[in-house]
Amino acid sequence: MTPGELILACPMPFDRAALWAPFLTGAMLEFGITEPDDCAMFLAQIGHESGSLRYVREIWGPTVAQRGYEGRADLGNTQPGDGFRYRGGGPPQLTGRANYREAGQALGFDLESEPDLIELPHISARVAGWFWRSRGMSRLSGDLEAATRRINGGTNGLADRGRRLTVARMAFGLPPL
Repeated sequence: MTPGELILACPMPFDRAALWAPFLTGAMLEFGITEPDDCAMFLAQIGHESGSLRYVREIWGPTVAQRGYEGRADLGNTQPGDGFRYRGGGPPQLTGRANYREAGQALGFDLESEPDLIELPHISARVAGWFWRSRGMSRLSGDLEAATRRINGGTNGLADRGRRLTVARMAFGLPPL
């Protein structure tokens, strides 16, 4: 994917697209995100989650919801400070010590010991691709709401995700859903 193609599918400034295009292309190929409808949904979802690849770490308030990350055993956050340390990272906003550990083990990086590695574009893009495949996201490429729930746990930002999906589908020569 060229920077221009990335801009068409997920609008952003050229310099950001130029930085991310090779890493996303590599990750999409590595993790089998190659069908046009899958590519469009992938870019729409990570585009929403990361603010068009502007944020590869969750903006921290902390909000009430973010304070809730602390001590959440289902996320593997068992140590004081884990909520902030393992806050949303990478374009899919991977959250929790357990998820950082799982992604790191799968990709050969120690994200549990060095969670800030998730901010590096070459790692971040692979985390997005790994997440997509490991969570069976390709099966949901025709269902915006189901894909959003799988990534977000709810329907937060559904309208923006839908707008992004329409743009991305047009960039891949597909009709809107």
